Amino acid sequence: MLFFTSLLVDGALAGAIYALVALAFVVVYKASRMINFALGEWLMLGAQLVAAGLYVTGLGLPGALGLACVGMGLVAIAFNHLVLRRLAGQPVISLIMVTLGLGALMRGTAALAFKGMPSAIPLPIASAPWVVHGISVATDKLVAAAIAVLCVVAITWFFEWSRTGVALRAIADDAQVAMAMGIDVHYHFLITWVMVGVIAVIAGTLWTSVSGGGFGVVLVGLKVFPIVILGGLDSIPGTIAGAMVVGVLESLAAGYLDPSVGGGFSSIASYLVLIAMLFVRPYGMFGRADVERV
Repeated sequence: MLFFTSLLVDGALAGAIYALVALAFVVVYKASRMINFALGEWLMLGAQLVAAGLYVTGLGLPGALGLACVGMGLVAIAFNHLVLRRLAGQPVISLIMVTLGLGALMRGTAALAFKGMPSAIPLPIASAPWVVHGISVATDKLVAAAIAVLCVVAITWFFEWSRTGVALRAIADDAQVAMAMGIDVHYHFLITWVMVGVIAVIAGTLWTSVSGGGFGVVLVGLKVFPIVILGGLDSIPGTIAGAMVVGVLESLAAGYLDPSVGGGFSSIASYLVLIAMLFVRPYGMFGRADVERV
């Protein structure tokens, strides 16, 4: 029972960070119905910029985070102005191919720009684990999960209650009507991508600090797709629930199934659940089915 509880706790802590990563995907989809397949590369680049601020410029962690947020904001602005504005009204496949190409460009550029630089980002906290009723919880994972939860709450509030969030939801429902009501669609798309850049910095830093650095952060972006499909592409509460399900599922699979069927099964368990969900409820637990008039 103690082992099972430990796995649940570890999975929930990982799920909190997954939820923050997945929200970077949902933010774009809710505003523009665009699927960002380069999310893992955004996380990787954000974490690498933080590492550069720490080891190259000598800034502390707060300064490195600020520098990385500015850098990712500039990347978002350039991507929005140079690419997305020119693809307005184009088929969805064009937008998908653009994000795939951007991911490849980010991987290649980062490999050259950050070659030989340490990628670990230690959090300024004690390394001793926190033991509660015999359950040992890594302090860095606990702090990272707490920060991720605060960010998730802030993003949820922004979309539900701020004027900009309401405008973004209006654009997602019908961009033409939103423009007719005086909403600057291109400006709000820019805000969306800058948000993605900032979320990528925070989420990439948290994941790197608890699991190590390097280009393995890119793989975290692949975990987003089972999460958002399970929860619902346009549902923030569903995304949070899906992240928790995936985090706990991976932890339990790693603890109970990997020793029997071989290491690595935990990494595909969420995709098996995804396939089952697509058969039963294709629009996710909290998603809304598309209604078409016939």
